[in-house]
Amino acid sequence: MSLYGKKELPADERPTVQVTAVTWPMEDTPVGSPPTTGTGASGPRRGRRGLLVTGGVVVALLAATAGTGGYAYAGEVPRGIQVLGAELGGKSRAAATTALQAELDRRAAEFTQPVPVRVADQTVQLDPAAIGLTVDVPATVEAAAAARPDPLRRLFGSHPVDPVVAVDQAKLDAVLRTALGKQARQMTMPGIKFSGTTPKPAYPAPSRDVDAEESARVVRAGWLTGQPITVPLVEKHPATSREEVDRLVAELARPAVAAPVKVTTPAGAVTIAPRTIASSLVFTADKAGKLTHRVDAKKLRTGLAGQLSKIEVEPKNARVLIEGGKPKVVPGTAGRQLDTEALSTALLDVLPKTDGREVSGTLKASEPETTPEEVAKLGIKERVSTFTTKFTGGLSAPRSQNIVTIAKAVDGAVVKPGATFSLNGHTGERSYAKGYRDAPVILDGKLVPGVGGGTSQFTTTLFNATYYAGLEDVEHKPHSYWFSRYPPVIESTIFWPDLDFKFRNNTPYGVVIDTSYTSSSVTVSIWSTRIWDSVKTEWSPRRNITKPRTIYLPPGPSCIATNGIDGFTQDAWRIFRKDGREVRREKFSWTYQAEPRYLCAKQPGT
Repeated sequence: MSLYGKKELPADERPTVQVTAVTWPMEDTPVGSPPTTGTGASGPRRGRRGLLVTGGVVVALLAATAGTGGYAYAGEVPRGIQVLGAELGGKSRAAATTALQAELDRRAAEFTQPVPVRVADQTVQLDPAAIGLTVDVPATVEAAAAARPDPLRRLFGSHPVDPVVAVDQAKLDAVLRTALGKQARQMTMPGIKFSGTTPKPAYPAPSRDVDAEESARVVRAGWLTGQPITVPLVEKHPATSREEVDRLVAELARPAVAAPVKVTTPAGAVTIAPRTIASSLVFTADKAGKLTHRVDAKKLRTGLAGQLSKIEVEPKNARVLIEGGKPKVVPGTAGRQLDTEALSTALLDVLPKTDGREVSGTLKASEPETTPEEVAKLGIKERVSTFTTKFTGGLSAPRSQNIVTIAKAVDGAVVKPGATFSLNGHTGERSYAKGYRDAPVILDGKLVPGVGGGTSQFTTTLFNATYYAGLEDVEHKPHSYWFSRYPPVIESTIFWPDLDFKFRNNTPYGVVIDTSYTSSSVTVSIWSTRIWDSVKTEWSPRRNITKPRTIYLPPGPSCIATNGIDGFTQDAWRIFRKDGREVRREKFSWTYQAEPRYLCAKQPGT
């Protein structure tokens, strides 16, 4: 049932018009003679008289209407205006607001009843208060004041005005979406991805969901009508169609990986392989489902990494060299780099082609990250720590060569105040291409040949140099077994990419890592400005001693025999002294496993 109602105007508010008949004398009748009746010559005269009488009524009506105009337009709200049965006509806005609010309060129970709304095959009972569904009184009064019923309706009848209904669109949308549940369907975005070098299309599909704005409009319009309310489901189609996806596959994705692309530069040429193209050609859809494509410059550079050394030159930062026992600032040098951003754009014109797959590459200057002025301000003026470990076999041994190679890679590294140094991050993967060789490494509890074996000795040397410089330990891990060439507990291994060594420069001064080596040792010194009087170590006695077991391994070139080492647990305290007193100590603890005694022989009795 509608919530609208009608009221008759009170009798004392109805406008009245009084009409008085007027008699006009005939032109041919003497004054004082009785009026002539009948037909004949006198007929037209009588007709004229009747016309004059009728015209007089109209004139009188118009005069009466004009006379009551002020009455009909009295108040800010025109007379005759009703809202929800409340008489607002002839009232000021304030009085109309009071009258309408009083009517709403009187019928409050009607406006707080749950409102059944159907969405898909679900019916949800909406609580008006929970979704802000209400009559907007100020807006309704303004609508009533703006209404313009015809003048006669103002005088003789009523003019209903619809109330303005408000609803919290966000809250309504949340309730409807909860009711819709799994019946809603998200838009399936179009896309193209590569499996190897084969493009795989993803076809679009429209969403099926409620539309917040439309839902609010329907609920506002239907709330007070007494009629069932059904919120429509809206389908939204992606901007890119299935046919467009197929066209992109046929005209771009498939030819893009059909053959390599040659990139020529003033320093030489590199080749972009189909797999690199596939990994860097990216198709993405925006919120509207519009599919676009681009070449990802970072992915392109990663795919070209093995070739870029032929045409690129790495910039060298300004650095500190130690000459004659003193630090000296040396300017850096600029390098050159392939502009992969520009190349990514240029490739888009070439990839759809089946021939002529060649593009020019631009080499741009690559400036050092650190200037001499910046290095000079770091306050690097003295050696604050140094540490040496010894190795055997001479410089010709593969293990020694690996130690020398990583020492050269780290030599001169500058770590700014607050920065964290990562050994893996600085050297990258230790590979054959970088000069590393096969040497024994610990893998799954035993020594096996592996590229970069021996770099853990350099890691331990660097760790101790930073340890005695008082720098903050961020990440390190001692070896599984203890080797006598290392101090117990305060030593570190490394393995790409899982195990790293990191320290943070927690001083206000810069730090320079200075490395050197001999035929039997490697040394790392830290140069900066001294903060501590001394940094020393105290060890606890060893405990929980375990003995090695004997394991027989199949003889062969990959078998490495060992004598076995005891396992134990031990603590080490790093002690900081300043101004002649101990100011801090840090505890390090580690448990070493007993290294098995590996024999490259057949087990007796088998």
